[in-house]
Amino acid sequence: MLDPAQLAALAAIHRQGSFDRAAKELSVTPSAVSQRLKALEEHLGTRLIRRGQPCRATEAGQRVIRHHDEIALLEQTLAGELPGLAAPGATLRIAVNADSLSTWVLPALAEVTGVLFDLVIDDQEVSHDWLKRGEVLGAITSNHGPLQGCDTERLGALRYRATAAPDFVRRHMPQGATAEALAAAPAMRFNEKDHLQHLWAARQTGGAVTRLPCHQIASANGFVEACLLGLGWAMNPEALVRGHLASGRLLELAPDTPLDVVLNWQFARLAAPALAPLTKALKASAARRLVN
Repeated sequence: MLDPAQLAALAAIHRQGSFDRAAKELSVTPSAVSQRLKALEEHLGTRLIRRGQPCRATEAGQRVIRHHDEIALLEQTLAGELPGLAAPGATLRIAVNADSLSTWVLPALAEVTGVLFDLVIDDQEVSHDWLKRGEVLGAITSNHGPLQGCDTERLGALRYRATAAPDFVRRHMPQGATAEALAAAPAMRFNEKDHLQHLWAARQTGGAVTRLPCHQIASANGFVEACLLGLGWAMNPEALVRGHLASGRLLELAPDTPLDVVLNWQFARLAAPALAPLTKALKASAARRLVN
């Protein structure tokens, strides 16, 4: 048996990045946190934390943290079935892309009670890596699997439209979204992992455009506002720009050329029973808001 207090110390050090912040989260002294980690590492015979700025779990440490998260969630579920069992509130850590969070995920989370959510925001192309490393119990991802030890539920496709303000289109694309115009007009990306603009431009030009000048704006709603202000063009979720397209405040660079990104819910198989309420809520919200 692994000591719950030692497991909690390991998880807190990794997620808070330091022994001091972990101690504050757990309401103990930094010395107690250090002693608990040392005892756990000695018990398992391996290093679990790389000391540094910030402190981060080793590969073995990440696997142990995932075990801690799974146990906490299972105990929370059991406490709901056995009123005499007291269990601390479980924190459910999942990875989700910013566009899903802004369009359809939050209503699903609001349907799930009795847990706290810790959301890791990352691109849908790489969010499954967090699950693979054991840092989250589930991920909204474009990866369809299979992923060892995990189950996958297809959710549907998030539809994107290449959009920009009318003045921007007149200034930068008077002849339309040609290869020459796309190679020169400023686009926007969420971060260096965001390839949607490049993917759409390559499809639109038959592969003629491989590089784009890009602003980097790590905000889904910021993308829309930046487009409205004429800062650049971007692939925006249809749900966020539908009204602006209808009013003419935004234009589609090439009419009726959506880009659909299929999303999946991947989650740890061992935690599937405890995750069932969240899985149900995500599937229901996706069915109402994604393209099936």
